[in-house]
Amino acid sequence: MQKENEQNLRNMNINWYPGHMAKTKRQIIEDVKLVDIIIELLDARIPISSQNPDIAQITKNKKKIVVLNKCDLADERQNKKWIQYFHNKHIPAVLTDSNSGKGIEECVRRIEKIMDEELKNQAEKGRIGRKIKAMVLGIPNVGKSSFINRISKKTSAGVGNKPGVTKQKQWIRINEKIELLDTPGVLWPKFESEEVALHLAFTGTIKEDILQRTEIAYYLLKFLIENYENLLCERYKITEEYIHEQLENEERPENENIYEIFLEIGRKRGCIISGGNIDEEKTARMLLDEFKNGKIGKITLECPIGDVSF
Repeated sequence: MQKENEQNLRNMNINWYPGHMAKTKRQIIEDVKLVDIIIELLDARIPISSQNPDIAQITKNKKKIVVLNKCDLADERQNKKWIQYFHNKHIPAVLTDSNSGKGIEECVRRIEKIMDEELKNQAEKGRIGRKIKAMVLGIPNVGKSSFINRISKKTSAGVGNKPGVTKQKQWIRINEKIELLDTPGVLWPKFESEEVALHLAFTGTIKEDILQRTEIAYYLLKFLIENYENLLCERYKITEEYIHEQLENEERPENENIYEIFLEIGRKRGCIISGGNIDEEKTARMLLDEFKNGKIGKITLECPIGDVSF
């Protein structure tokens, strides 16, 4: 099972990149010339994996603010570390939850502060009342449309569950000072690592037909056992003793031990099919959905570089 999983992950690099993404990237390169500041939306659970490596190159001469969205779903301890991580890189960063509106006003204040000196210089040259032109960039499913709707206080961008639902460019008025250029979510042709691919699969950025759902759920469960065992036990009513007993079973390889825990979770949730067998597909869908929706708990998949603690 594990070898098949690893082979499927390697194959992802070849098969998944949609043709419209390349067109979107070309459009973004042109549109960057029109704006003063870049708002880069990241998923607070995966700040590294949700960074498009192309964006750094495309926007290298622009002012920038990082928005760590979906912070309500992420580990609060790690949220603080990520804010400090970007601070150390001299990049302003804000935690937001676009559903509740948390952090949105702070984001607006930061944009105005970053642009304050430049606008004063413009005013001295006679360009009074010039609008700040900002661009939102982010990979699909990072919550970009919800963020734009919140920051503009209206339903102006198309919101949906499928990656890439925002289709076309539009300028949106934020306040009397700021106008926002929306762009479609854009990914990149090849992932840096299998870990990045998995993190994007866990959070729903990669469509589920790229990898089998049960394989994604296996790797998520492995991560949760290693890093958030207490949340896993609480949610699925299994004990730490049971998990340790399974993992310490030397008669089976590690992947089979984790698979047994996966089946027990399915059993606890009543994911049963004829013959008393566990419905693996249903169990996997339930585990992934509950992670994405924050029902297992506040979970961050990545530590800042150099920090190995959870």
